[in-house]
Amino acid sequence: MKILVVEDDLEQIEPICEVLSQAGHITDCIADGSTAQWLIGDRDYDLLILDWMLPEVSGISLCSQYRKLGKAAPVLIMSAKDSIADKVTGLDAGADDYLVKPIDLVELLARVRALSRRSPLWQGNHLAMGELQLHLDTLCVEYQQQVVQLSTRESQLLEYMLRHGQQVLNREQIEAALWEWDSIPENNAVTSLVRRLRQRLQQIGATDWLETVYGTGYRLREPEAQLMVSYK
Repeated sequence: MKILVVEDDLEQIEPICEVLSQAGHITDCIADGSTAQWLIGDRDYDLLILDWMLPEVSGISLCSQYRKLGKAAPVLIMSAKDSIADKVTGLDAGADDYLVKPIDLVELLARVRALSRRSPLWQGNHLAMGELQLHLDTLCVEYQQQVVQLSTRESQLLEYMLRHGQQVLNREQIEAALWEWDSIPENNAVTSLVRRLRQRLQQIGATDWLETVYGTGYRLREPEAQLMVSYK
């Protein structure tokens, strides 16, 4: 998943972002509310993790603004405020979950997994389209009982494409989804990554799943011949 983490305490944000990255997530880690305010309007995220008390713009305000933009990704509020009234304030602002500091990283990962299960493609601990399955815990892709191991970046690309169904995704969208907001990928980074993922899919017989839409971008979809068989 692409996750925005906003926390101004460096002693807290560094281990949070590290453990999320180790779990295979792409994380934008921000220390101030104003930068986060720009990012939530400019980029798409699968999950927001917001500290309540932030410089310039609070996490509660960010959550409320995010919902007013019509965006529906889950929001987790972190705060040392632990009263029932505080939790109600956070949930009423549009948050889906509320975690009281100090943060336990094992519990945080469990909360992230729980929120990720809201995807309509979620099936147990994997994402699927037809017979193509991505196992998020092992970073393996399976098709017709054939399995191949993916790299972290390959898995992130397949996860992103699975979460967007048969939508055509251009290079700019993929770069924004898979690279951190302050990093600049090489010119051919997306092309090379798509090529590597396509080779992995070919190894398990999913030859025509990753389609190049010339002049536009890339699309993941079940080949027409297989769809016709499945509808009989």
